[in-house]
Amino acid sequence: IRTDRLLIKINPRGGDIVYAALPLHFAAIDTPDKPFVLLENNEQRQFIAQSGLVGSNGTDKASGRPLFTSSANRYSLSENAKELIVDLHFQQTPDITITKRYRFTRGDYLIRMEYLIANNSSSDWQGNLFGQFKRDNSADPASEGGNALGMTPFLGIAWTDAESPYQKEKLNKLAENPLNITTEGGWIALVQHYFVSAWIPAAGQNNQFSSVVTRRGDNIARFTAPTVTVAPGSTGTIASDLYLGPKDQYRLEKIYKGLDLTVDYSFLWWIAQPLFWLLFQLHKLLGNWGWAIVAVTLLVKIAFFQLNATAFKSMAKMRKVQPRMVEIREQFADDRQKQSQAMMELYKKEKVNPMGSCLPMLLQMPVFIALYWVLMESVELRHAPWILWIEDLAAQDPYYVLPIIMGASMFIQQKLNPPPPDPMQAKIMQWLPVVFTAFFLFFPAGLVLYWVVNNTLSIIQQYIITKRIEAGGS
Repeated sequence: IRTDRLLIKINPRGGDIVYAALPLHFAAIDTPDKPFVLLENNEQRQFIAQSGLVGSNGTDKASGRPLFTSSANRYSLSENAKELIVDLHFQQTPDITITKRYRFTRGDYLIRMEYLIANNSSSDWQGNLFGQFKRDNSADPASEGGNALGMTPFLGIAWTDAESPYQKEKLNKLAENPLNITTEGGWIALVQHYFVSAWIPAAGQNNQFSSVVTRRGDNIARFTAPTVTVAPGSTGTIASDLYLGPKDQYRLEKIYKGLDLTVDYSFLWWIAQPLFWLLFQLHKLLGNWGWAIVAVTLLVKIAFFQLNATAFKSMAKMRKVQPRMVEIREQFADDRQKQSQAMMELYKKEKVNPMGSCLPMLLQMPVFIALYWVLMESVELRHAPWILWIEDLAAQDPYYVLPIIMGASMFIQQKLNPPPPDPMQAKIMQWLPVVFTAFFLFFPAGLVLYWVVNNTLSIIQQYIITKRIEAGGS
């Protein structure tokens, strides 16, 4: 099945989706002819979306699954068509016909899946719809090369319930903490970096959500809907929505409450969410995600301008009195108490606060970390170019230019700061730019760009303040 958003393969045995690729998202930036594969069933990875009917008259039993037939084996969304309908047929009994219908919509990753039960028998037909994801424990194919400092994207299941719009559990913890709840409406999803697969059953009913780890070690996350009865001589419909696509939070929030939270900003989501909104709006204005990152960094810097100024003034004053501090340490080298008293008198006289540079920086850390998660989690940055050699803001700089610039900016910042009083600490600090450069070599380019711009703006502000303080200003 081919649409403008999805390439789908369905196994007639059960009517399961065993392959789903996204033609607008490439497997790699240098292979635009190869779409990113979300669902697949091969030696490398098993990840499929299954659905069926269980219960008294269900078609899916422990003894086997139904074999559907179709009028064709290839379907494609016509150029001017808004919708594509694919019907799979199964004759359960001479009097009961079941049609499994997939409904695809142009411009959307949301699929409507329906069971149409035509009951021409003399008794009631009863069954329960289920939908599930079955996945092995293979690595997340969308996370390669993007993890830094141990802050790895989430890989596991997520769901909503009456207590919270968003709950989650890692795949490797499902055996210890299996899911088994019943709630009205809801959804259940398998979440990975940049992409999400979600079953969204009917909202006005009590659905059971559960998980299980098979003997083979496969992870199953499923929903089971309430029993549906189709009277003799009538037709019944049981339906669910299935989303297979990128973590586009503005589309997901329209599908169901909490589904947009699969774009997981960790515990600082309340800061990260407005930051992404700002980044998104700037992208609409500038038309480039790289320049949007530069603009966001500038605006954040402006927001913290006064705090930074306070910190830099404190550093400049500490730098100015540094020679006198060295004299005091040498004068009272054998008397720690007198040395401390002399230092305190110096701080009081010069109105210097040794901790004045720390608090403003600490207050900004939650924003910096939240922005880190925004840039890590945003599928919009995947394969998004900036300028020149930066063709993918979600991948590392291929020539390491940005990390080296970042390291150089850290070195310049160090020269503007007062050296630590302890000689050993001073030597360690000298190596920090080298250590951070080594870390940043493997950071996504978008994150390194943020730090380069942030450091550059800090250097300019700190240089101006330092020169003013040293000239006798305040």
